[in-house]
Amino acid sequence: MTGGAAGEGTGSAESAGPNVGARILTEAHTDGLTGAEVAQRIAAGQTNVTHTPTSRSLGDIVRENVFTFFNGILTVCFIAVLLLGDLRDGFFYGVVVFNALIGIVQELRAKRALDKLAVLAAPETAVRRDGVVTIIRPEEVVLGDLIIARPGDQITADAEVVTTTALFMDESLLTGESDPVPKAVGDRLMSGSLVQSGTAEARVVAVGADSYASKLTAEIRRHSLVHSELRAATNRILVYLSWILVPLIIIIVFGRIATYGGFAALADPNDQSWRQALIDAVAGVVGIIPEGLVLLTSLAFGVAAIALSRQKVLVQELAAVEVLARVDVLCLDKTGTLTTGTIGFHGLEQLPGRVAADLGPCRVALAALSIDDAGNATSRALANHFDIGDAVVEDRLAFSSFRAFSAVRLRHAESTTTWLLGAPERLLHGHPEALAAAHEIASSGRRTLVLSQCDLEPARLVDEPELVREATPACFVILEETLRPEAADTLAYFADEGVRVIIVSGDNPHTVASIARQLNLGDTAVDASTLADDDALSAALETTDVFGRVAPEQKRQLVKLLQAQGHSVAMTGDGVNDAMAIKDADLGIAMGNATPATRAVSRLVLLDSRFDRMPEVLMLGRRVIANVERVSNLFLSKTVYGIVLALFTAIFAWEFPFLPRQLTLVSVLAIGVPSFFLALAPNRRRYRAGVLPRVLKFSVPTGLIAATACLTAYAPMRDRLPQVEAKSLATIALFMVSLSIVSVLARPLSKPRVILVLSMCVAFVLAYLLPFTQSFFVLTVTSPGWLLYVIAVGAVGAFGIEIYYRIAKRRGLVQDRE
Repeated sequence: MTGGAAGEGTGSAESAGPNVGARILTEAHTDGLTGAEVAQRIAAGQTNVTHTPTSRSLGDIVRENVFTFFNGILTVCFIAVLLLGDLRDGFFYGVVVFNALIGIVQELRAKRALDKLAVLAAPETAVRRDGVVTIIRPEEVVLGDLIIARPGDQITADAEVVTTTALFMDESLLTGESDPVPKAVGDRLMSGSLVQSGTAEARVVAVGADSYASKLTAEIRRHSLVHSELRAATNRILVYLSWILVPLIIIIVFGRIATYGGFAALADPNDQSWRQALIDAVAGVVGIIPEGLVLLTSLAFGVAAIALSRQKVLVQELAAVEVLARVDVLCLDKTGTLTTGTIGFHGLEQLPGRVAADLGPCRVALAALSIDDAGNATSRALANHFDIGDAVVEDRLAFSSFRAFSAVRLRHAESTTTWLLGAPERLLHGHPEALAAAHEIASSGRRTLVLSQCDLEPARLVDEPELVREATPACFVILEETLRPEAADTLAYFADEGVRVIIVSGDNPHTVASIARQLNLGDTAVDASTLADDDALSAALETTDVFGRVAPEQKRQLVKLLQAQGHSVAMTGDGVNDAMAIKDADLGIAMGNATPATRAVSRLVLLDSRFDRMPEVLMLGRRVIANVERVSNLFLSKTVYGIVLALFTAIFAWEFPFLPRQLTLVSVLAIGVPSFFLALAPNRRRYRAGVLPRVLKFSVPTGLIAATACLTAYAPMRDRLPQVEAKSLATIALFMVSLSIVSVLARPLSKPRVILVLSMCVAFVLAYLLPFTQSFFVLTVTSPGWLLYVIAVGAVGAFGIEIYYRIAKRRGLVQDRE
């Protein structure tokens, strides 16, 4: 990336190392493979094809939706009913199958959408073939290809360095070590490593299955998951239930046996009461398991991912949608995020106090800096504006954020000169008047670089960076960027939502301040190069939100400081100097035009580089968190009252108050169907930490209230009415309290939600009136007095739910505002 503008998307810090500023010698340069050689290697199978899917495979999706612990228990219950009971009591298993099918179909839809977008975000590789640099897909690389390594590239096949200019690699994805690694001729570039700075040409020595580092990188990336509070909360709930479910089932089974005559009756071949004991045991187990909780969690994530895919937002991990909703600090790079990323050449300007000089040599030097196979946005901005003439490039030094300049050794008109292009603060040491003029230009919002010259070899500037002070400034190079039209409104949205926005740019603080003023983020920018340590950076964070001249390592440290303060941090960017900060942030977001390194470590990719997509991601994330918390309350309330009913009836040797099919009817109408709609309903409620504690503090009391209402309704009927009618009437009480839980969790009760609740009521009443459903679910009501009693008990239970809801609302456990 020769000719890179200081600090913006072009390089990263380097650690001290050996001299890797080797000159690109003509005799070392080759034209790469010929077309015939490439065809020969493809025919021989020597290609870089690897089987690393961009999302979960079909087999994984089916396994995780079908072969679960709870599905296994319910399958055993269904087989028991199938063999020994009434098949209608196995109706609950239809819900299991339906849930699995919905989960599989939804995840497959999300997989297709994400895989399609992943093609657009896939890394690219530059290779030289027949003397021409060509951009190809990683799988098209063949053994022996000559790849061009540029800052921001991710190495896609193991290769050996042939030529290099100050190449430093980031191998943290492979080794865990964050320090840049210098590479010299003959060194190995491992697939999966990232080019931090410098350039190289390297010969591919291992592809496909032979590229061990590629497999290692894929494994690392697969297990590097973002922290999802919803996923963690759901997993903890499932773990807790797994611990208690086995002993509960044992208690339930022995309780049922005791209720229906004990082991003596079980041993009597003429006594068939054990069949009813089995049905009661199945009903008790079915009432405990929250069979739809995991489904609706993954469903909410999948629907959000599909919605974002339609807006060209690639979600590289589904839980990342949730993470943005938790973010309270958003760190933004300037170039490519707040600006369009397109840099235009504005012109050259004389240094102040200088007699008008011939800028011809400067134009030749800029032409040389612009014609580079590994050129970046700055070099492309200079391209086609200058003519190199008969000058010859002898050596190059790629841009590095640590050095803040790039260089080219140029032989022209029988003289050899090294030209440096970079930051005014770096190249105008000892020229305060010129530096002030550069700052004045930068304060107008234009990017200002300095072109200097010296007689030193570029390699010496790597080994002895203080020698750059000997360079003589020649002129200013003025570039300009375009502010994204949607940036101001997007940042205003985040401010209204309580998200702090911090600009961390490698550009001149005066330029950054000008951009910040246009976006109403402040009038000044702190020069991060003057912040000597973490304490100074931490102190600056307390007083400002705008930073310029931020080194890549400072971006990482800024993210860590904010995280140490308890903040959830998102980092956006497009350059390789943003990559490590993006990787360390709670949520990394890359622009579509980002370097492969930056896209590789990000969780979200804005494929069309439109920053205004971010509010939609935030809203979808909030919807997922708030709605999953809401339906978790529903399912766990059911689990709690299921546990209480099963234990109470087992301990006191009561018949279980419901048939399995009656429990399924209540679960479908008062939990399953409402939770499906509520999980996907609009919800803009701000994120609040502590999902699991809030869910437990709401679901346990409401579950106890529901269980108490059911037992109160059933207790006087169990000895006074036939079991068929007693269970039918108890089902009414259970439905009333269950639906009351739905009605309080669905608030605010918009018209569609009122219709939803009323529709479930109508469906339940019809189940008692229609002959088919009345027969199927064994719903018999012949005693008006007991019916009124049960309705009264159900109403009291619903009133208890309402009272506790109001208490929970005051304590912040639930909210009725979205």
